[in-house]
Parts: sequence; structure tokens; C-alpha cells
Amino acid sequence: MKAAKGTLGRALDSPDEAIRFYLFYGQDEGQSRGHGERLLRGLEAEKFVVSAQAAKADPALLADEAGAIGLFGGKRAIWVEPAGDEITPAVEALLQGPAPESPVIAIGGALRKTSSLVKLAEAHGEALAHISYELSERDSERLVEELARAEGLALAPGIAARVAGAAGNERGIIAQELTKIALYAGASPSSPAQIDRDVLDEIGAGADGDWMRLGDLALAGDVGGLSRELDHSAGEAEPISVVRALQRRLLMLAPIRSRVERGERPHDAVTSAGKSLFWKDKDLVARLVGLWDSKALARVLERSGELERRLMSPETPPPAEALEEELLAIARTARRR
Repeated sequence: MKAAKGTLGRALDSPDEAIRFYLFYGQDEGQSRGHGERLLRGLEAEKFVVSAQAAKADPALLADEAGAIGLFGGKRAIWVEPAGDEITPAVEALLQGPAPESPVIAIGGALRKTSSLVKLAEAHGEALAHISYELSERDSERLVEELARAEGLALAPGIAARVAGAAGNERGIIAQELTKIALYAGASPSSPAQIDRDVLDEIGAGADGDWMRLGDLALAGDVGGLSRELDHSAGEAEPISVVRALQRRLLMLAPIRSRVERGERPHDAVTSAGKSLFWKDKDLVARLVGLWDSKALARVLERSGELERRLMSPETPPPAEALEEELLAIARTARRR
């Protein structure tokens, strides 16, 4: 069945045990992924990943995995991403078989209305489908406010718009920015913190990405250009701002790379990204998504998060060269790809 916008929150926070299959798809893949993560919390389940290609090769796989009991007895949910029509036979087998132990959550991209997977999910009573459209500026500000409250942040007037704008209205980037702000401010739902413009200026949150060029040179494997840029900006680069600019680029690349791994050509996948991508960046982004696969992007994002936590730690700050070493390591890895 199709989930109406007004009922989606309840379906995610208090899931119906009769639902076997969830499909979250649409242009805003970050929003779809956010719905899936919220559903995991509502289910109180661990994510168990199954690749779409494996489900395509073995149409009984989803039903088998959904029917299996977790190794340690805890709840789990089967997670498929990116998902497309190639998993339709596997989903049909899941919906036709006996009631499973675990539901299946599929994260799709911009699937068409004629998609066999969308049609199946919308028509079946034990499936739920929801399309994620690109957020408007107003919707993005509401999302910022909602996620900020969950982090224990009380935002002053104008702050939600600033965070949303800096994140390009991308849910994944918004969530990461708010998590970082909460960490800096020592905020939590039980101990809220007031966030105003001065606080954002102190930590560089919502910056305009002045330092994104360093990350782009690293991801492109331009060791020489990166070394020259680092020498030129010596003493001027703000490490936290550089790391966050790199993270924004990685989060931008991830959904586009997912389209490439579903068979789209890099330039076509970039065009599908629509207005969320600055036109001058399109050739660069097409080159980067052709260079880095999803697993490698996730690993660089994980390492950047680790570096950021070290940079923000008052007890054991890393040496001044830590950022430079990490960027050069990324560039050398890119050259080998």
C-alpha cells in the first residue's frame, strides 16, 4: 500500500507487525534512507544487509533471510540498498510465503511509477511504499527543527534556514551537521542547549564550503595539486571546516554513485541529481563517482568522522599534520583506483 504523508511517522515509529516489505524511494535518497533508519529504531531491530544483485540471482533469498532467526536471538530487519526492479521476483516470493521473522526494507532511487517494484509494493496489503521528493526550503527548515529537538538543540530564529541552506536541503547532511553541533554544545534531549549564530560561527557549522577544494583534489587523486594547495593555505586552513566540506562532498557523491552501480553512466547519474548539484561541479562529480565505489566512499566518510572527533577532542588533540596526512592518503588511494 502507499503510505500517506500524514501517516508515515506513525508507520515508522509504531510499525505494523503485518507489514513484510517496506519500499522507500524517490529523488531524495537521503530522506528515504532516513525513513529506513527511523523504521529500524521503531522496530528496535539491527540492520542485516543483503545486496540487490544477490536477491536477483536467488529470488528465494529475501524470504529465506527474513524467515531466519537472528544468531543471538535479537530482532533484525533485512536491508537492501540500492534496490530496483531486479529484486521484484524476490519480493514476490517474500510476500507469497509464510509470515517472516523479519521485515525487509528496500531503499530505491528515482524509480518510475511504472516500476514493477513500486507497483507491487503499492498494491499489496502487507507492503508499504513511500516516495521521497526533494525537500523545499520550507520543508527543510521544518526538518532541521524536528531533528534539532531530537538532539536536544533549541535553535534561535534563522538558524534552521542557515543549516538547511548550507546542507543543500539534503537530509543526510542536515542530520550530520546537527549531530556535530550537539556534540560541540554538549547537548542531549535531557540537557538541551540554545544555539544561536555565535555558536555556529565558533564551530564553523553551516559554512559555505570554502575549503571543499582541498577535499576535491584529494578525492580526484591530484597529489601534486593538493600538495601545492596545502602549502599555499598553510596556517590558514581551518581543519574542522575542511573535514566538514569533505564530508558534504562525500554525502553528495554517495546517492549518485548508487545510481552508477545500478547501471547508469556517471554523467547520466549526475544529471539525475537535479538541482541539488551546482552546475559547475558536474564534470568533477561525474569523474569522482566513476572513481570511487560506494564501499570506498563509506570508508572515507568513516575515517573523516574519526578525524573530526579527534580534532574536537580537548583531551587528546591530533598533531597539526593530521589533516594534511589524511588528505594525502585519500589522494594516493584515488590514484591507485
